[in-house]
Amino acid sequence: MLTRIAGGRIIDPVSGRDGKADLWIQDERIVEKPVQAVADTVIDARGCVVMAGGIDVHSHIAGGNVTLARLLLPELHVSETAGDPALPFSTARWSGFETGRLYTRMGYTTVIEPALAPSAALATHLELDDIPLIDRGALSVLGNDDQLLSLLRRKEGAQAVRDLTALTLATSRGLGVKVINAGGAAAFKQNVRTFGLDDEVPSYGLTSRQILTALLDATTAIGVPHPLHVHCNNLGLPGAVDTLIATIKAAEGRPVHFAHAQFYSYGRHESGGIVSAAAEVCAALAANPNATIDVGQVVFGQTCTISLDILRQFSSRKAGRPRKWILVDGDAEGGGIVPYRYRRNSGINALQFAIGLELFLLSPDPWRVLLTTDHPNGGPFTAYPRLIHLLMDKAERDRTLASLPDIVRERSGLAAIEREYTLAEIAIMTRAAPARLLGLADRGHLKPGARADVAIYREDADRTAMFASAELVLKDGVVVLRQGEPLGWRAGRTLTLAPGFDPAMTRHADRYLEERFGAGLESFAVPLEAFGERDVFEVEPCLI
Repeated sequence: MLTRIAGGRIIDPVSGRDGKADLWIQDERIVEKPVQAVADTVIDARGCVVMAGGIDVHSHIAGGNVTLARLLLPELHVSETAGDPALPFSTARWSGFETGRLYTRMGYTTVIEPALAPSAALATHLELDDIPLIDRGALSVLGNDDQLLSLLRRKEGAQAVRDLTALTLATSRGLGVKVINAGGAAAFKQNVRTFGLDDEVPSYGLTSRQILTALLDATTAIGVPHPLHVHCNNLGLPGAVDTLIATIKAAEGRPVHFAHAQFYSYGRHESGGIVSAAAEVCAALAANPNATIDVGQVVFGQTCTISLDILRQFSSRKAGRPRKWILVDGDAEGGGIVPYRYRRNSGINALQFAIGLELFLLSPDPWRVLLTTDHPNGGPFTAYPRLIHLLMDKAERDRTLASLPDIVRERSGLAAIEREYTLAEIAIMTRAAPARLLGLADRGHLKPGARADVAIYREDADRTAMFASAELVLKDGVVVLRQGEPLGWRAGRTLTLAPGFDPAMTRHADRYLEERFGAGLESFAVPLEAFGERDVFEVEPCLI
């Protein structure tokens, strides 16, 4: 079917377009204007902005900790739209259907779950498959599991680490590799409670830096398109900026991505507590073009922090609001769920809010500083429209800043920043840059050949309203949302990698798992049969 989106303002930084024009779609792909240009369907986009579908590189939307958080805080989710009763997780509060609906409403069409625990891969993928309307992917977590750390302790070599990493990606059907406080969870099991980049996991004789370096080498050797996705040591602590900058340097020029960098952009104030180090982080980014970050912006209100960084979650458990929490000290990562309320009248919370905005506004390159809230850790992803408004409107920022405690003006430079993002920069940060970072060449832009994932917004000076409810969203060329409401349930796909590896590693891993758990590698795999007759997965190519 030939579709013409007529008369809209097309904003596509990849092709350099910003102006009124028509966009043509043939079935699932964007095309040049055909010679015989008689459209089967015409969409009137006059008065609207036309962008590629949004892409979120870091949002916790599935997996064991997400499920536990829903069970711990059912009071947060009392008015969600119900999903299809035939779907396995549709009765859970904040169901998969609700996740897909809310993302699509904002014009997003692809979302990445950044913490796929290989031991729970099947359950996580079943939950991802329960999310309609959008495409998904997940990042397989390594860096604290005994199998990897034992290989490194025995000095079995880079090829063995490369093969185990590739096998883990293939078996868990990941789109990339995530490392969370490398070695920290393993050290926690031996009563270590603070763990830095050059601290050593006692029983393995390995530093966090060594584990991180081994995974950087492995992902590079495999050709994983997305750089190693790093959750650093010392999250949220005064002086955490030193750890972030040291970890940037430890990459030694190799591509690397840092998650929720706001939580590391803290210096130590002379009188105690934190002070903004956003300028230092942005200077380090300018000096290291191999590094990218997503911000993990804090927003005010009730949320729940969920993380496989059990060391950090253990430390913060007593700050939970309401006063209940869950810690899981299981094999490999473990994890924790700690509810938290970011309060506008809290000096620390207000400063966290300001530091995140500083990172965006001091960014040396919108291609390398991406919009996230680390959902739900810094706040819900539904805050994106409001954050876009603040980035685009200095007067709106000033009004917000005036309502915050004085410590924000004393310990951050937000008030002095005049920069306002353009719509083109918003399109880079939320579309083009995430696609490039993930290695997804078929989305994030509107060039011919791209997947026809398109978001159409009614032009509005109130950017919160504009980006909160898209006028129209097309997924693979099909209209799936109109005036903020989805037009039914439509299956997305899950994006994965399928790297090659030495078959000997399969035998090695199978023996290891059988001896340790009494169940071999097959028990940890994600079989296609679990998803019925639907073709759920789409394999993306590796770079090598």
